[in-house]
Amino acid sequence: MSLTLAPWIDVLALALCITFLSYVLAILLPFVRLEETPEGDADELDWHLLIPCLNEEAVISRTISRLRRTHPRVHVWAIDDDSSDATLALIEAAARDDDHVHLVRRTAPEAQQGKGAALNAGWRAIHQYLTTGSGQAYPTRAEQTIVGVIDADGMLDPRALTVLSGPRLFGDAKVGATQLQVRMINRGVEGRIDASDPAAPTWLGRMLVTLQDLEFRTVIAAMQHLRRTLGSVGMGGNGQFTRMSVLDTIAQEHGTPWHGALLEDFELGLHVLLAGRRNEYCNDVWVAQEGLPSVRALVRQRTRWAQGGMQCSRYLPAVLRSRHLTTPAALEICYFLLIPWTQLVGTVVYTAAWTFVATVAFSSVGGVGGWFLGGAWGLIPLIVAFGIAPLALWGPVYRIKAEPGTGKGGAVLLGLAYWLYSYLMIISVWRAAFRLLRSRSDWVKTDRIYTDLHPESIPTPSMKEKHEQHTS
Repeated sequence: MSLTLAPWIDVLALALCITFLSYVLAILLPFVRLEETPEGDADELDWHLLIPCLNEEAVISRTISRLRRTHPRVHVWAIDDDSSDATLALIEAAARDDDHVHLVRRTAPEAQQGKGAALNAGWRAIHQYLTTGSGQAYPTRAEQTIVGVIDADGMLDPRALTVLSGPRLFGDAKVGATQLQVRMINRGVEGRIDASDPAAPTWLGRMLVTLQDLEFRTVIAAMQHLRRTLGSVGMGGNGQFTRMSVLDTIAQEHGTPWHGALLEDFELGLHVLLAGRRNEYCNDVWVAQEGLPSVRALVRQRTRWAQGGMQCSRYLPAVLRSRHLTTPAALEICYFLLIPWTQLVGTVVYTAAWTFVATVAFSSVGGVGGWFLGGAWGLIPLIVAFGIAPLALWGPVYRIKAEPGTGKGGAVLLGLAYWLYSYLMIISVWRAAFRLLRSRSDWVKTDRIYTDLHPESIPTPSMKEKHEQHTS
């Protein structure tokens, strides 16, 4: 490596580290100061839930039954995307027994064109129902009609609709969409599964699920709270709720509410913002989903997310030109859209920087030991401060804000594990880039793993813990 080029690589690497550390601090501060979301009257709004289904026989009956039991006012729209198992028959049986359960059937060749296409089919079915079948004065009620998206294995907080109806969320006419907190339905499964079962998760699998729970309930939640301040909240695939009127507005301009990106949820949120409405995030109620206890499945999922983010980069000009977005909001969205690309650049820069360090170390008088004792030990606090600490701190934050029952030592170890976990995202970004170069946008659905796990037993904070979370 050229000695002339090496200092510039070091400067760029340090700049990337400082930028990342600054962003971590920016998202952490609003998160620790969050306030409880006030409730509203769910009866003032009309609720419809879309559940896209592809080979979901293991979970769909339980999910529909639970949603109807905990939220009797909602209409459930299960979209069968030409499943090859018993999913269709199970939805048909549920619809026969309950007039608030609706089947949306998709068949080849239109079926299996992605989650966005399935959701568009559900939106059209709701639109037809509201205009012809329900007796409502549509589109008069379009502003009061809320459409949510729930995964086929999803569990929705019993308080969700009451909180979503509150004055900060859909009680505010300016709010077009709201994203709920996401948590893992299968965290802490010890004692609820048969350890002798060959399919039971390993220690590593359980740790991966916990790290995903940490990621969603602290890191992503903190990012969303910064976005609330800036006006750039993003939507997620599970637990997103949007006004029907906003979906109609997007469809009038673009043909359908959801589009072709693999990150169709974030793409929808962008359209809501560009249409002049506000997105909100709620951390007080949640939707739960199955965490992935497999490195391979997790990397595959994150590759899809990274590729979808890269596809959404095409909206950068629209974001920068939008009169509906403030400058801070536009800059934050641009930063998020550029993350996959900066991770690619960062991988190259950091690899080059460490290659230079290794070259100097091995060529120094006295070898690596002499180089280290000669002053290179000063790299250690820099590595800790800029490389490890910004990620490891989320372990203690998870203990304070989400899981108070976690021990202090366990929280520190969990933070260090999250630091290592973050490197899986680097692998995912490179896989996404290669898929993009090869013009591949197909996807293989992840199979359900915890088919016998009863989500009703999901750990939830006690009232005391909830109070501690809001006052800490």
